[in-house]
Amino acid sequence: MANAEFTIGQLARETGCKVPTIRYYEQIGLLPEPRRSAGNQRLYGREHLERLGFIRHSRELGFSQAAVREFFRLTDQPDQTCEAIDAIARTHLEDVDRRIARLTALKRELERMIESCRGGRVAECRIVETLADHSHGHCLTDSHHGPTPPQPIWKAISQLR
Repeated sequence: MANAEFTIGQLARETGCKVPTIRYYEQIGLLPEPRRSAGNQRLYGREHLERLGFIRHSRELGFSQAAVREFFRLTDQPDQTCEAIDAIARTHLEDVDRRIARLTALKRELERMIESCRGGRVAECRIVETLADHSHGHCLTDSHHGPTPPQPIWKAISQLR
């Protein structure tokens, strides 16, 4: 099957990648253009299948298109050390660690808000109150801090309708 050729539909089925995505990867240069049949149909080879598998796996692991492009550029120099590839992976791991820390803080804040709810009426809802009152300092970012609303939040929200 070394000389196998695939139509774009067959390539999509083999890889689990959608046809528009395959065309997009061609358009941006991540996937080389395939040869064309006499009827001008795209015919993909084993190298397209393998490269598309590499792209998909990289993207599933969260690597950016730029990182995938750099991986391909670096693999064109097989005798070089893999320091640059290692650096890309380490930088990505650091980004993942930062996102995990942010999600962990988000989870704690949501748990705290839910635990503070007394199950009463909306007028006394601690979750709504917490969302409206930034003065408690539990926000995950400082970008939206503002003054405490002058009236109960449920009144302000109901007036927006």
